[in-house]
Amino acid sequence: MGKVYFIGAGPGDPDLLTIKGKSIIDRADVIVYAGSLVNPQVLQGRKESAIVHDSAGMTLDEVVQVIGDAVKRGETAARVHTGDPSIYGAIREQMDRFEAMGIEFEVVPGVSSFVASAAALKKEFTLPDVSQTVICTRLEGRTPVPEAESLESLAKHRASMAIFLSVHMIDEVAKRLTPSYGEDTPVAVVQRASWEDQKVVTGKLSDIAEKVKEAGITKTAQILVGDFLGNEYSLSKLYDKSFSHEYRAAKI
Repeated sequence: MGKVYFIGAGPGDPDLLTIKGKSIIDRADVIVYAGSLVNPQVLQGRKESAIVHDSAGMTLDEVVQVIGDAVKRGETAARVHTGDPSIYGAIREQMDRFEAMGIEFEVVPGVSSFVASAAALKKEFTLPDVSQTVICTRLEGRTPVPEAESLESLAKHRASMAIFLSVHMIDEVAKRLTPSYGEDTPVAVVQRASWEDQKVVTGKLSDIAEKVKEAGITKTAQILVGDFLGNEYSLSKLYDKSFSHEYRAAKI
């Protein structure tokens, strides 16, 4: 029997694919990748004999069938997802099917678009005295969101927030966040983070919707919200000369 690897391909830049992920892709016999989101350049270096399937037009049953057949032939299968597969990757339903079939699988993490977006902005989600919590969420669409996780409910924490799969509803996002965050809270929208055609729009909750529409951004974008995007924060204790810890005595 072969083995299945769920691989996080990263946000777009092929150089952000992990060394482990690339190694598996390069030796895989069968590759099933999310063609609508994954940069095809991450598949460069694969074996000439590798069979490649674009899952954009496939159903769950078809994906499981293709990979299951490969594993039964004793082959290595790479299931390549965008970003990190554990975040909006719909991998649990695949793993459960493989487990029921007695097929061995492993998950290889990747760089998520929300951290790639922070990198593009040169910002830190967890600034001392600003926010020590990061919320990853989305607006409800065809996939519902539990009532307890409504945007209004999460906004009450005023934590750093990364909103996936919702830029086409940017008006609604801003409307729901404003009562808790305030209309002057900074917002950044990063489309196709780390791709060559990456686009960044910054503003406030009061004007971000208009700016995003002017930029023509309707999909494949992260919405980052919170005061971490500003410039007011406290210095960390980690490198404070008056703060001692296991590896360094205080230097006063």
